[in-house]
Amino acid sequence: MTLTRLDKPVQFLKGVGPRRAESLQRMGILTARDLLYHVPRRYDDASTITPIALARVGMDVTVIGEVRSKGILPTRRGLRIFQAVIQDDSGMVTCSWPGQPWVERNVRKGDRILVTGPVRFFHGRQIQPREYTLLSRASAPPGAPATPAAPATPPDPAGTIFATYPASEDVPQWVFRRLFDLNLDWLLDQIRAEDHLPATDRGALGLIELSAALRDLHRPRTLAHVQTARRRLAFDELFFLQLLQARVRHDATRERPGIVHTRTNRLIRALHSSLPFRLTGAQARVLQEIYADMTSARRMNRMLQGDVGAGKTLVALFAMLLAVEGGRQAALMAPTEILAEQHARRIRDFLGDLPCTLEILVGSATGRRREEARARVASGEATLVVGTHALIQEGVEFRALGLVVVDEQHRFGVRQRMALSERDPRPDTLLMSATPIPRSLAMTLHGELDMSTIDEFPPGRQPVTTRIAAPEDRAAVFQEVNRRLAAGRQAYLVYPAIEESEKTDLRAAEAEFERLRAEDFAGRELALMHGRLPAEEKDRIMRAFQRGEIDVLVATTVIEVGIDVPNATAMVIENAERFGLAQLHQLRGRIGRGDEGGVCVVIPGGEGETTTARLAAFAGTSDGFEIAREDLRIRGQGDFFGAEQHGRGTELKFADIIEHEDLIGPARDRARGMIDADPQLAGAPHQLVRNHLDRRYGDRAKLFGVG
Repeated sequence: MTLTRLDKPVQFLKGVGPRRAESLQRMGILTARDLLYHVPRRYDDASTITPIALARVGMDVTVIGEVRSKGILPTRRGLRIFQAVIQDDSGMVTCSWPGQPWVERNVRKGDRILVTGPVRFFHGRQIQPREYTLLSRASAPPGAPATPAAPATPPDPAGTIFATYPASEDVPQWVFRRLFDLNLDWLLDQIRAEDHLPATDRGALGLIELSAALRDLHRPRTLAHVQTARRRLAFDELFFLQLLQARVRHDATRERPGIVHTRTNRLIRALHSSLPFRLTGAQARVLQEIYADMTSARRMNRMLQGDVGAGKTLVALFAMLLAVEGGRQAALMAPTEILAEQHARRIRDFLGDLPCTLEILVGSATGRRREEARARVASGEATLVVGTHALIQEGVEFRALGLVVVDEQHRFGVRQRMALSERDPRPDTLLMSATPIPRSLAMTLHGELDMSTIDEFPPGRQPVTTRIAAPEDRAAVFQEVNRRLAAGRQAYLVYPAIEESEKTDLRAAEAEFERLRAEDFAGRELALMHGRLPAEEKDRIMRAFQRGEIDVLVATTVIEVGIDVPNATAMVIENAERFGLAQLHQLRGRIGRGDEGGVCVVIPGGEGETTTARLAAFAGTSDGFEIAREDLRIRGQGDFFGAEQHGRGTELKFADIIEHEDLIGPARDRARGMIDADPQLAGAPHQLVRNHLDRRYGDRAKLFGVG
């Protein structure tokens, strides 16, 4: 990586020095470049600032003034109130901070501040600020350590935009304003030579120069300029994330070639002919994408996503049969034994009399049974293998593994997902997910994977009716559930997750379970299942429910990714506002899996506009992709970039997945094209890009491939 003047320590910038540099470093600002990319958290437009004389009681205003006096007032109840009188050219007003006496330490007489809040009447007009920003600092008071004062500042003209930065007690707001006043022009001069995006590409995408974007981030002329600046910086974020993913993809699919599978149609055509239904258009399209990968020398590294019931398992089976036709084995790894057994059962039903040997490997198999199963896998007699993490345990060997299918891939650790695919020759990999991800988010999170999406349901799938019920209607809802139970059906009652630390939640759930068993569902067989139960007990309960021995399963989200119980036709979800929309959709997918459809009733524990909008969106559609998109819009992308993605470099300061969706595709295409042409970015035309990539991600680039 080539260092530039922007990479020098922040200490050497004007107005910093050793002591302030230490404070900035504690905020993560180590270099001049870090300061340049310190993002304002808010902007105030001076054209919307109210002259103090025009601030009337009842208004919500933003004013700017100089502090003329200040002090702390005690009340009879012991409350301490900090007050400051501020003045502009039109008049004076008191600003009052009840219960916040510490503000007095941060505000000096002579400071120029911006305050925002309601105007109230208490012995005259008062503003009670929600927020305040120190625009410039007065000289130090007598006896205090000298502090560099801001130069005399004339009144800001209408149209001035004030940027407010994330600050700290050691580096307050006025210091950041002062540092940018002193250094921004020099910083912009330095960054001008580092713009990696040619003018033709900028023009095609409607983006501005990098230096102009950073200028408008810190010193915008209008709020519209801020949006234009963020759009350019969002593209850079997305592009470098896609570039990192493209390098991983290139290494996974091209640097180490995969297996060229040979298609004979001996098994594929026989399976196709035996199906009592036609594949959907989406299934056929996805299979074409998978077959094209598998029959090429390029190793497949593909994610298959689709809603619950969209037919992913059948698509995976067709892919597995292609591997078998070419003389290889195929393995499917599921996160739990009960899911592995369900997959094995479905595959056996589909295969019928086809000449394939299916083996199942799970952790509970021991002794002679386990050794015989392992021997059939090692000899190649077992051509299709379904199992849990037992597939990657020591002692399990494949004769010729050609395809690895990982179901619910996010539930496996990184090393578990890699263990099967890190063989020589490297088998193709197909990751399956039943959690619908909007295309924009999927491209951002999983840019290193090729993406196949089944967005169409097989004909004849029974619908699930979704309703929102008020808490006072719970008795009527339970009566409806009882009518279904009387007809021989089963039901789920779902409660929010019980965390280990929330012992009161557990006690409440257990108490509610006893009440349900004694009152609303007296005479019925109920079971309680939650995350704190041992795995063996959860497995026992689920199997009993599957066999029909339990009428009502009272559970937390441990059933979110579960097994098929076609006889379960009703679900009631309590405190529904505590679940994400995508989570609610996954839960709903547990019912309506038979020939009768089902009903899902959500009961919120509280009210509010957000709760109402979210639950209405959930009840209004059964399209998992639409729900996931709405969840992203309402909750924000931060909920998606959680622990699962930790270390993948998905922290986005500027990019918003919905607002900047149109930039994701071009960012990915440019990144993939660049890596395909120059995988190591060693050529002179890519020097700027490689330097940016190294600076942005550093050592994380080496770890990224295991994510």
